[in-house]
Amino acid sequence: MKHRRKTLLKHAQKINCDTLVTFEPENLFYMTGFWGEAIGLLEKNGKTTIIAPELEVRRAKDESEDCDVITAERGTGLISSLIKNIKKNRVCTDCQNYSVMMSLKKSVPKIKSSTEPFYNSRIIKDEKEIKILKKASKIIDEMFDVCSKKMKVGQKESDLQTILMKYALEQEMFDTGYKSTLNPLIIAGGPNGALPHAQVSQRKFEKGDLVVTDLTLRYKGYVSDATRTFALGKISSQANEAYEIVKESQRLGLKSVKPNVDCRDIDTVCRKHIEEKNYGKYFIHSTGHGIGLEVHEFPTISYRSDTKLKKNMAITVEPGIYIENKFGIRIEDSLIVKDRPVVMHKFTKDLVTL
Repeated sequence: MKHRRKTLLKHAQKINCDTLVTFEPENLFYMTGFWGEAIGLLEKNGKTTIIAPELEVRRAKDESEDCDVITAERGTGLISSLIKNIKKNRVCTDCQNYSVMMSLKKSVPKIKSSTEPFYNSRIIKDEKEIKILKKASKIIDEMFDVCSKKMKVGQKESDLQTILMKYALEQEMFDTGYKSTLNPLIIAGGPNGALPHAQVSQRKFEKGDLVVTDLTLRYKGYVSDATRTFALGKISSQANEAYEIVKESQRLGLKSVKPNVDCRDIDTVCRKHIEEKNYGKYFIHSTGHGIGLEVHEFPTISYRSDTKLKKNMAITVEPGIYIENKFGIRIEDSLIVKDRPVVMHKFTKDLVTL
């Protein structure tokens, strides 16, 4: 935790700040070890304080590491207590609430809103984080094995989700709470698979379906993300061709991951192969993203990215092909950037036909 705090302060100094204040639970957890409703304060001498309402104080004391915990009333009480403690420091905060920022600026003129110190610190994973991500990825592999045994024609997408989430919860894996979906998983059979972020439905699997199964779950705070596409019986020649194209695209993408490579180059490698096979217009999203305490973190594996990969970044590589009203295919792994990337998922990328 001391190393994390030093890193946070180093990145704060780059934007001329000496104190960090976090309102976001992910950043609070990264800074203190406590995930809950509270404000985290990191001062230039390394002193770390949690300002929490009474209902969170006990947990904050038990779960945080080397932190002072101050009790304050919810709402304005938390803000008043924060102001008393940050004094005249040059403060950076991740606060996105306009009214709270206006209140803070009245008393703390040297305050700015920026997420840069937090994301720039979190982008490189330490050994503890990598260990957790590897464990999370192993559990997701086990869930793909459950798919291979439990998925069948006539089963609803929602029924398979229930089976998988029961297994996940038994392994202490939880829903990420990702705001853009109403479901914990993506399970999309047949034409539903052509929607990259399909909502789990009551549709029953049919013979000849491809089933996109995207498992994105949280373990001990950290998110692992992987996708496999299964076949139910014999699939069309076009679907089979597209599957092999995506598989090779992903293989090429994984092979190109290493420190100092531009993120956009990973996207180019994957996209170029799909384009050369005349399926380019059906690859409709970026090739990947960072993972960690959130589903989508920096860096972005996209043609828009100007970031270079660095050792111990955690990213996904996930090319796909989506043909409207027919099928979708995505193959995705989470990996750690090394001289030889550590692909954290071992479940086969060969087409599994059930």
